[in-house]
Amino acid sequence: MRRLLQAELLKILKQSKTYYALGAILLIELLIFITAYYQGSAILDLLLNNLRQSFYFEGTLLNGNLIMYIVLNSLWFNVPLILMIITSGLMTDEHKDGTVQAVMLQAVKKWQFIGAKYITAIAFTVFVIAFMMLSTFALAYTVFGTGDLVVYIGTLNFFEAKEAFRRICWAFASGTVAMVFYSVVSITLAVFIKEAAKTWIAAALFLVVTNLLLKADFGLAGLNHVFFPKLIDTWQQLFYYETDWLKIGVNNAMLMLYIVAFAAIGIFTFQKKDIG
Repeated sequence: MRRLLQAELLKILKQSKTYYALGAILLIELLIFITAYYQGSAILDLLLNNLRQSFYFEGTLLNGNLIMYIVLNSLWFNVPLILMIITSGLMTDEHKDGTVQAVMLQAVKKWQFIGAKYITAIAFTVFVIAFMMLSTFALAYTVFGTGDLVVYIGTLNFFEAKEAFRRICWAFASGTVAMVFYSVVSITLAVFIKEAAKTWIAAALFLVVTNLLLKADFGLAGLNHVFFPKLIDTWQQLFYYETDWLKIGVNNAMLMLYIVAFAAIGIFTFQKKDIG
């Protein structure tokens, strides 16, 4: 198993798609920085125009913490789509190149082979989010400095700089769980579909449907609390002024169970499938 993991990590480090993914994330950050630099103040003035008549704001609200929050919002679609495309390739590329059949002729168990794929996908996802977090922190605080955070989620919520930084760190941690979920799903889809293009379409469709179901009300309190689309936005709940930390912990634990469930489905299916 250790050698399989080493081989998988080496493959993902050597493939050009990995660096295209990191480049795409840097490009997303850069576009956010440019937009914020030239238009951020005007947007904030429009948002806070009425409040400025009643309250006095000291310092600038266009700061590194706000930029970090804006970058976090790329976890809705852009980042998970990139991750699903790259991680699904861990499986689809093997089918395309005929590597699966070659490996199965060796003394390798199926569950070890596919298990290494899932572990590599999880490790890669954690690395990408860590890279995204550190690069954004460095650029955001260097260019825009620190300051208090204002967030609009139904109402305007204000957080002092230290509290904002703490919540942003926790949001990245919670967001990592959601991104790992998407990556594991992409591997499972690749087990069923095999072909790269079809898997990418299925992954994009899964992502879109999940985001649509997030806003749906199923009329059942239990389903609304445990169905995985309702857990994807847990990271954003850290920016409500009154934060339910217990709910956030439970949601992330539930999402981890879904990660295990989707991985188990993929492993079981791969074990039973005829490799050909």
